[in-house]
Amino acid sequence: MEITTEMIKQLRGATNAPMLDCRKALQEADGDFDKAVDWLREKGMATAAKRADRDASNGTVELYSHGGGRVGVMVEINCETDFVARNEQFRKLAHEIALQIAASAPKYITAEEIPAAELEHEAEIARARAVEEGKPENIQPKIVEGRIEKYKDEVCLLRQAYIRDESISIEKLILQNVAAIGESIIVRRFQRWELGESIKK
Repeated sequence: MEITTEMIKQLRGATNAPMLDCRKALQEADGDFDKAVDWLREKGMATAAKRADRDASNGTVELYSHGGGRVGVMVEINCETDFVARNEQFRKLAHEIALQIAASAPKYITAEEIPAAELEHEAEIARARAVEEGKPENIQPKIVEGRIEKYKDEVCLLRQAYIRDESISIEKLILQNVAAIGESIIVRRFQRWELGESIKK
């Protein structure tokens, strides 16, 4: 498919990527606009990932109260420099992550934090459900695997779909900001409280 100047301008307008990168993305995607956007995102992610091992000892602790004080969140987000810690885009990201935690109630930051016993328990539930639903035995392991991955998507902050744009995960949202800001950004820890939850336990 011929890549026109108009197509390049349209992609640049949507992504702010350099013209040459927009042309390359459209060529790689055979002129498909959405695939070209994804290609540019992935390119940005690759650039951002190289910064992941940099020391991130500055940052902010974001506090957020939701539902008239019924839900409270405290989250520590780290970056490399004090300059970025005061950056409006960084502080907005911290607020968005706190809002995500309030709305979606993750239990962990990454899937690696989930205890093996918890995953095995979820696998047992998934296996029992597959048997109950009459799924063929030869496909049950695949079904269990899929349900475990879905469970990880639900309980891990970085794997959750961003509440404002479900086409991206929180991890991708962070990496987009890393690419834009130029520093490593890490969610260090968080705590979520819900009014009356200790009474329920």
